[in-house]
Amino acid sequence: MHDVIVIGGGPVGSYLAYRLAGMGYGVVVLEQKAGVGEGVCCTGIIGQECVNSFAIDNSVILNRVNSAKLFSPSGKLITLRRQETQACIVDRAAFDVAMSSQAQGRGAEYVLNSSVRDIAVGDDRVGVDLARRGQGLNLEARAVVIATGFGLPLVEGLALGKVGDFAIGAQAEVETIGINETEVYFGREVAPGFFAWLVPTSPPRALVGLLSRRRPGFYLRKLMSSLLAQGKIASTEVELSYGGILLKPLARTYSDRLVVVGGAAGQVKPTTGGGIYYGLLCADIAANSLHRALKSNDLSAKSLANYERQWKRKLGRELKVGYWARKFYEHLSDGQIDRIFDIIKSNGIDQALLKADDLSFDWHGEVVLRLLAHRALSKAIGVVKAPFRTGVMG
Repeated sequence: MHDVIVIGGGPVGSYLAYRLAGMGYGVVVLEQKAGVGEGVCCTGIIGQECVNSFAIDNSVILNRVNSAKLFSPSGKLITLRRQETQACIVDRAAFDVAMSSQAQGRGAEYVLNSSVRDIAVGDDRVGVDLARRGQGLNLEARAVVIATGFGLPLVEGLALGKVGDFAIGAQAEVETIGINETEVYFGREVAPGFFAWLVPTSPPRALVGLLSRRRPGFYLRKLMSSLLAQGKIASTEVELSYGGILLKPLARTYSDRLVVVGGAAGQVKPTTGGGIYYGLLCADIAANSLHRALKSNDLSAKSLANYERQWKRKLGRELKVGYWARKFYEHLSDGQIDRIFDIIKSNGIDQALLKADDLSFDWHGEVVLRLLAHRALSKAIGVVKAPFRTGVMG
């Protein structure tokens, strides 16, 4: 019997396996795909803070970013630029492989092509029923971690609360023409309630994508046609990939002998859908909580509740403010978004935020609160505050 089964071989699952295996525990990682890093729908943007905190290897970094161009629905432009690197774009496939190699180097075992069908929690162990290459297989461990990313079917049957708000991302790799900065596009005709992006990776290659609650493929094809007409990309004949993102955390991220980490838990920035850094932070907390529980042989829900208390202490306020901002933005019309662009530029709000050394790429809550603290901006958007008086912070 293993000590821990980790379901999901992405960076969060692999990092957690790396930590636990390094503590001497027997860890097996189950990955549904035939290879780690295959078929990932992720832009791979991580902040410099994440790179530093988790010693991300330079070999997986495709590009470093210190600026971005933001386009309003009518084409108004705000350029954000700092001297220092703000974010890195990683090769997600290579990043995932590197993280899994680290875990295997510590002794973690990987089982590929394994689709989990059921998780059965017993008094003294957890049984995981899976299908592998057409064959049924049952593994047992003292505890199990779900780190599958957007894994609705798996978590919905475990009494962890109803899965809440989510969006679907669509993305494609394209060849660009003269694009060397990240571009972000806003507007209901582009990505209703969300945004779209064009992110140079290894020029002239770039990733173009967007988030949407409905028809993301339709809106992405439409965006690519527009970018082609503008001479920004060379072709629209590319394959799209899709992925889901939880915008709110699960009601509960632990149970007897079980914890949920990363995208599967909704530990994701509600403003952008980015989940790598927050997932890694929570994997660290989960590793420490599981270590204490395994060492004391108390893997009850009461014991593992400490995991949720710890990650909410670190991320809870950030996620609440971010989700409020997400819902607020979804109610804005294109005209209101354009007006916000005008106010930000005419009042120098963008430059003031850029000069604030305490604001970070990875922590958006404080940016949101400071934007709302500007009198001109808060007055202009005050007319749309009413829908948010009914508990979106919950």
